[in-house]
Amino acid sequence: MIRRSLTLFAGLFVLILVMGWAMGLPFTSSRLVEATAYALIALGLNIQWGYGGLFNFGIMGFLMLGGFAVTFISYPVNPQFWGSDGPWMLGRALIAFGAGALLVYGARNSDKIGIRGGWKTFVTVLAWFVGYCVYRSQIDPAAAYIEANAGFVGGLGGHPVLGWLFGGVLAAGVAFIVGKIALGLRTDYLAIATIGISEIIRALIKNMDWLTRGTLTVSPIPWPTPLPQAYQASGSDQFSSLLLARGGFLLLALLVLGIALWLISRAYAGPWGRMMRSIRDNHIAAASMGKNVTARQLEIFVFGSVLMGIGGAMLVSFTQIFDPSSYQPINHTFLIWVMIIVGGAGNNWGAVFGAVLIWLVWVVSEPLARVIFDFASNWSTNFGWGAIPEIESRSAQMRVFVLGLVITIALRYAPKGLLPEVVRRDA
Repeated sequence: MIRRSLTLFAGLFVLILVMGWAMGLPFTSSRLVEATAYALIALGLNIQWGYGGLFNFGIMGFLMLGGFAVTFISYPVNPQFWGSDGPWMLGRALIAFGAGALLVYGARNSDKIGIRGGWKTFVTVLAWFVGYCVYRSQIDPAAAYIEANAGFVGGLGGHPVLGWLFGGVLAAGVAFIVGKIALGLRTDYLAIATIGISEIIRALIKNMDWLTRGTLTVSPIPWPTPLPQAYQASGSDQFSSLLLARGGFLLLALLVLGIALWLISRAYAGPWGRMMRSIRDNHIAAASMGKNVTARQLEIFVFGSVLMGIGGAMLVSFTQIFDPSSYQPINHTFLIWVMIIVGGAGNNWGAVFGAVLIWLVWVVSEPLARVIFDFASNWSTNFGWGAIPEIESRSAQMRVFVLGLVITIALRYAPKGLLPEVVRRDA
């Protein structure tokens, strides 16, 4: 297995060198930064699926939470908002939300004062309705006022790395709520539930213009490392400035990925990892041995979501734009699953390898297809058969074809992934 791993990573390194020679170092360095962020996201899914057997199809929602988090933390302060009545109105909406939450909590525990059965259900539903009306009575005027007078809330002007951390915390909080609701479901129902929750998150972020600017987008998001303009100001040429800036960002991203990989590998190699494998392989037997299966599944679901939130924040930081409309299930959910399937579920290095390989194949297949189509079109024209129409759109569609081809070949010759899980058993 070690020889196989070294061979595959050596081949990946050669692919990166060829890509740098053919596409240029600035293009390649950008793709490597994105691949590193996707590797972190793939590690999060590997924790959930490879370690715990949890079928999470709501990855896109956690990536959006990470993108919003780094935008909120690192984007410059909006003085028009803070100099208006917006903060006070949002404060009242927050108080109304807290009051509604306390009302619902009291209704759910009304059996302690003698309200039971159908009456408890009636009181709980009534509490939800009243709490919702109270909250909307405050948030709707606040949202309309902010959009009319300040555009949106803006950010806090903090360091982007703090935004990455907040992205992990925010994703963890939402994952805890989602897990409490959905982790009792069967595998296929859990997948359906997480898809629905992801779409809810996307709809909320796209329509909360007062907080996220919705489809108007937010940019530029600050980098955690110096931008190319900073190197140009110090006398570097444009090419060197791009390489230095993207190289600095890549080193920081690799540091975050390395820390996460080290921590996860140590945890999975110890008693915690053995417990998770036992729950994944036979949760009934694990429960009979006294393990709290639901609590451990919730734990692993939250841990994986933290990495997804951080990875989503890193992507938004690098692209410097938060656009809720750009999030699509094929790019931000299906693609991550392909990375795990091809790389190998349950193997951290397999998740990293699959993430880098699939992302590079995804981004290179379009320009490569365009070159092939251009050559075929010229050849066809010379023979009098006419040019190939709509080469741009056809080239973009080839990415999906190539991705399907990679999945088919991988599942045919490596059904457990190119680097499958290796469980060392004591003699």
